[in-house]
Amino acid sequence: MTKLALGTHPFLLGFEQLERLVERTAKSGNEGYPPYNIEQTSENSYRITLAVAGFAESELAITVEDNSLVIRGRQKDDSAERVYLHRGIAARQFQRSFVLADGVDVGEAMMENGLLHVDLTRAVPDRVVQTINIRKG
Repeated sequence: MTKLALGTHPFLLGFEQLERLVERTAKSGNEGYPPYNIEQTSENSYRITLAVAGFAESELAITVEDNSLVIRGRQKDDSAERVYLHRGIAARQFQRSFVLADGVDVGEAMMENGLLHVDLTRAVPDRVVQTINIRKG
């Protein structure tokens, strides 16, 4: 039996990138830190919320790289200034990536009570009907 790839199916012309997108999404990792929520706030808008307690705004970076939203956090190491009897709260860095579909734009980001909110909007493309003339050969 022959297996057809998504990009080679005869009814999916021009969707070759979809297979690469699925592979890239699968490789983005299943790390659990920091925890996050994704919610749909309206028909064409979304919000990603990350639990970043202990991080200041200056210790977080949000970038869009190659259709991926990348959120990085890096806390300064203050262990030389403090003497810990028990250290249960890790000051570790993280990188969390989200693959964005074409037409999804990153809006504003805000911190609230240890939560980082990043708003996304999806542009609705105009529906176009085009008539193709047939010429004689």
